[in-house]
Amino acid sequence: MKTQIAAALIAASAFATPALAQRAPAAVVVVVDTDRVYRECNACRTAQGQLQSQVQGLRNRQKALEDQLRPEGTAIQQAVTALAGKQPDAALTNRAKAFQTRQDQANQELARTQQNLQSVQANVLRQINEKLGPVINQVMTQKGANVAVDVDATLAHGSAINVTNDVLAALNQQLPSISVTPLPQQQQTQQTPQGR
Repeated sequence: MKTQIAAALIAASAFATPALAQRAPAAVVVVVDTDRVYRECNACRTAQGQLQSQVQGLRNRQKALEDQLRPEGTAIQQAVTALAGKQPDAALTNRAKAFQTRQDQANQELARTQQNLQSVQANVLRQINEKLGPVINQVMTQKGANVAVDVDATLAHGSAINVTNDVLAALNQQLPSISVTPLPQQQQTQQTPQGR
């Protein structure tokens, strides 16, 4: 009986060995806080400061344009209201048309500036992402991991598997600076949705 059981176990293990060879390796996981990486990498901080300066410049320009246009718009509105439903004369009509043209030009200027700023932001992210992926792979290899997960995608994890500091250190070496300029024209056209 013992011999039959031993023979059955040996036979079963002979069939099980090929099945084990086909299985994927056990997952060795590390977690990375990518939000922290984007906030704290040296080049990211510098770029963020420059972006904030450009955003503030856009806000200042918007306010300046509003301050320039508001008095004329108010004066035209008061003149139209004073007509009490009568047709405006040619001078008031021309004044309103000229005001509308200046208002349209101001809106176009602000739209171009905002579009440029969005292109700059996209270019900054592109540069970070180009380096971040390989850096994460490098840290995974160093740690013997075969899976990297963003910390936000976990319900819980041990601090020993958090490699954010290692990723930050490597990214700071790999990405000493970021160009805070719009995307190259070719990439902008690729990112523009079709049919618009």
